[in-house]
Amino acid sequence: MDERLKKQMEFLLEIDKSKQIGRQTYLADASRKENDAEHAWHLGMMAILLSEYANENINLLKVISMVLVHDLVEIDAGDTYAYDDQGQKTKYEREHTAADRIFGILPQDQELKLRQLWEEFEEWKTPEAKFAHTLDNFQPVLLNDAADGKAWREHAVRSSQVYERNRRTGEGSEKLYAYLDTMIQKNIEAGNIRSDHELL
Repeated sequence: MDERLKKQMEFLLEIDKSKQIGRQTYLADASRKENDAEHAWHLGMMAILLSEYANENINLLKVISMVLVHDLVEIDAGDTYAYDDQGQKTKYEREHTAADRIFGILPQDQELKLRQLWEEFEEWKTPEAKFAHTLDNFQPVLLNDAADGKAWREHAVRSSQVYERNRRTGEGSEKLYAYLDTMIQKNIEAGNIRSDHELL
């Protein structure tokens, strides 16, 4: 077999493992939690449907590529829950070590291309990275809202945590952030997200 094709096939089989990486977010019907592959697919569809709400002109194909690649490092590093303070402390090191191995399976030119997409997402500077992050933050809130706040209730998530997590979400889309805010407020009022004011 051609060496280049062999490496591409090895990578495709390796990333199949993303289907086994569980996340803390429930599906909309709250029947089970989603996995990384489902999350990435959902973000890709959201990019196609919601790109008109980006604050800046964006390259849609680049955004789709970015959201498909952004969590592949979790095959090795695992999914770090947004509100896991201890896990966040080691996330950078774990994910960069994973990126070296996983993207390193590819032919060199494609390794560089996918690694650059992942790093651009992580740096959160370009219009595409900002919009990709907006989608990445918006999607769990959308599903949590649909699932009647099940994951938020299980983890006793506080309003300050949710707002801190989403403090930069509006950089990619003010319109989507405004929609997200209505969902957060609705779930604070319903008691699904614990109000910090009530905890004082």
